[in-house]
Amino acid sequence: MTTRTLRANALVKKVAALVVASGLFFTAACGEAPKAAESASGDASAAASTDLKVSDYDAIINAGAVADDATIEANAWAKSVKEAGVLKVGGTKTSQLFSLQSTTDNKVRGFDAGLSQLLARYILGDAKTELTVVDSSTRESVLQNGTVNSVFATYSITDKRKEKISFAGPYYVSQQAILVKKDNTSITGTDSLNGKKVAVQGGSTGPQIVAQVAPQATVQEFQTDAEATQALRQGRVDAYVVDQTLQLGTLVKSPNDFKIAGEPFGNKDPYGIGLPKDSDAAAFVNAWLKKIEDDGTWAKLWQVTIGDRTGVTTVPTPPEIEQ
Repeated sequence: MTTRTLRANALVKKVAALVVASGLFFTAACGEAPKAAESASGDASAAASTDLKVSDYDAIINAGAVADDATIEANAWAKSVKEAGVLKVGGTKTSQLFSLQSTTDNKVRGFDAGLSQLLARYILGDAKTELTVVDSSTRESVLQNGTVNSVFATYSITDKRKEKISFAGPYYVSQQAILVKKDNTSITGTDSLNGKKVAVQGGSTGPQIVAQVAPQATVQEFQTDAEATQALRQGRVDAYVVDQTLQLGTLVKSPNDFKIAGEPFGNKDPYGIGLPKDSDAAAFVNAWLKKIEDDGTWAKLWQVTIGDRTGVTTVPTPPEIEQ
């Protein structure tokens, strides 16, 4: 075994151990928490690999279902997408597990990115998407002004957002988690956030959540996950509160720099697909989403983008779709 292989194995074990210790195996709306894989030697980290298996991912997208002409013609939103020849998507390029641009071929892959590409294939017969980068403060506006016709961006469904846009889904459920530097011993959970500087994403549900669990914390808002994580790395804030899915991606990317303090907390956070308000888009996308859940495509995509990379083998039950 080479020195490079030994180092790689050591990194994988550290990442998987962090994930297990942090309690980041999220629970969906129903069902048990996914369980980590165990090797013959009983090592729960042995099956984990932080690298996305690109060939497996691409095979899932290329095998996605394609709608017949009658299904497209019956829906004005889908018909307009097909006439344009591309699905215009608001999303990100920096979310480790959900939507990350490859430095090798510049393609964006991940759980959210894969769903958008599968939807594009369903409508167009080809997974052709045009990505506009959004953050938590611009997701509604790009839908309202027609820059995009869908948003896939770990987008929490809230009543306030429903006043401006429509949602399909939910397709995933998360909670909040606290990220701190690896050597931090003063923050052990929500109770110890009071009196600390806490980073959140502007335009997200973070400020309200921190105000509820730690009213004496000083909240600092950042536009992107990368900016908030960098502020934590530099010591400008003491902790960073955001969805555990983003925190999990950070641990996979930087296992020696950060850790999760305490357990995930707060209400279950349902992620939806943002769509234009007062259109027939949600009905169409919900029907497609139910289809890929029933035929196993959702589970396959989750496994290759999240499960295989965190050592989790039990695929969660998707949350019930709102009609």
